[in-house]
Amino acid sequence: MFQMDEESAKVRIAKRIAREFTEMSAEKDLFVNLGVGIPTMVADYVEGENLYLQAENGMLGVGPAAEAGKEDPNLINAGRVKVTETVGCAYFDSSTSFGMIRGGHIDATVIGAFEIDERGNVANWIIPNGKQLGVGGAMDLVAGAKKVYIAMQHVSKKGKAKIVPCCSLPITGHGEVDVVVTEYALFRFREGKLVLEEIAPEITLEELKSVTTAEYTISDTLKTLV
Repeated sequence: MFQMDEESAKVRIAKRIAREFTEMSAEKDLFVNLGVGIPTMVADYVEGENLYLQAENGMLGVGPAAEAGKEDPNLINAGRVKVTETVGCAYFDSSTSFGMIRGGHIDATVIGAFEIDERGNVANWIIPNGKQLGVGGAMDLVAGAKKVYIAMQHVSKKGKAKIVPCCSLPITGHGEVDVVVTEYALFRFREGKLVLEEIAPEITLEELKSVTTAEYTISDTLKTLV
């Protein structure tokens, strides 16, 4: 089965999610929170004047990652990546930031995950014997954002499926996931069911099934993931 190198996989995932937000923001103002890891890369590829990216550490109007040699040490996102600011960028404390999230003012959040299951549950904050730093803002985000996007590589570093029948790791949110984007596929939850809507051109449906243990249906309008 085709295996994409890690950096290319992350870029594909970030670009696909960015394209969706760019299209959505053409119709209305869109406020999006970006979590740590792959989600932070989305900022490098979005376009549109009506799209506002939020970092939970207190920034609204996050721009792309800063170029080497042009970093401002005072401008970082929640993942400690040095970023830039867009025109009109605002700064505030954590209580205001989480007031936006808990108050339902964030249209979408993009987070990473260790596991997603066929019921829309997400586990993304701890793995067995892993370094436990706490759940952070993830639990607030999946409960408070209007839509939850998962940006993750399709299998673990050990080749284990991450889209599974039932999460085995501690749950971050129950039934909260709306969209899952990996380097191999795009899934959406429609009426509580997991639906495959896009598949990477390098793999077959049979190969995708071999690394996806959750049950899902295939859209009648299945498209190519690019």
